[in-house]
Amino acid sequence: MTLLRAEGLVKHFRANGGLVHAVDGVSFELEAGETLALVGESGCGKSTVGRLALRLLEPTAGRVLLEGEDLAALEPAALRARRRSMQIIFQDPYGSLNPRMTVGQMLAEPLALHGLHAGSEKRRVEELLELVGLAPAHARRYPHEFSGGQRQRIGIARALAVEPKLLVCDEPVSALDVSVQAQVINLLEDLQQQFGLTYIFIAHDLSVVEHISDRVAVMYLGRIVEVASSRDLYTTPLHPYTEALLSAVPIPDPKVKRNRIRLEGEVPNPIHPPGGCHFHPRCPIRQLPLCASERPELKGKPGEHRVACHLRG
Repeated sequence: MTLLRAEGLVKHFRANGGLVHAVDGVSFELEAGETLALVGESGCGKSTVGRLALRLLEPTAGRVLLEGEDLAALEPAALRARRRSMQIIFQDPYGSLNPRMTVGQMLAEPLALHGLHAGSEKRRVEELLELVGLAPAHARRYPHEFSGGQRQRIGIARALAVEPKLLVCDEPVSALDVSVQAQVINLLEDLQQQFGLTYIFIAHDLSVVEHISDRVAVMYLGRIVEVASSRDLYTTPLHPYTEALLSAVPIPDPKVKRNRIRLEGEVPNPIHPPGGCHFHPRCPIRQLPLCASERPELKGKPGEHRVACHLRG
């Protein structure tokens, strides 16, 4: 069953006297219980897509449907009720927690807001802490008393408090040590299996999402340039940008060396994005004038290995 559908999402921001083209026509579908990873360099628009999916930002164009319901058409009261179905886990586990509230107060707050577990809030808070591998006694502590990994577990518990169907995980492990990253990713996988959760997992590092994702969508300068199952993307990447990202992923075996693909130049200014294929100024296989004049669309049908490239696919 399709839980979420994004159709032609566009988001522009005003900055420095111009329009930042943060998201430029992004469409995708997300099945219930699936994990879709959005990956790409900083500034490619992946976090903006995540916020558009939750209607934390209003799109410049396009729409998002949750279980067939257009989120943009909902009145404030209906949207507030709908927010039970969709929550977010932020990148910074400390900055997203109120330092003046105890963990118990933070976890009880969304319960009161949505009128859940009335009369048994304390027990629900204890259950949430146990779900993420913390002790009930931790409810009396403040965020500064925890490690980064523990704080991220608290953030996950808070997102789970209202029993959502969809979680947007916005770079949830990028601020953590490598060993702690694995623990948090394993926790998210366990919770997904236990509760049938659906994830949009945002990351800039392809190595982070390899095992947790069912499908991966690679973004560049506001557009999806390739989307495929995790297995297909890692074994047979089609887009030159995806190839470059994968070439930077470390290989555990020190005896095996990977040929690093180094791209020319810097990411273009999103206020003045290149014409045609946004990637063409840095692309090692570009053909002019085609790549500079015509925008490539994602080839193939939803669910297939799709690539937006004139020369591949």
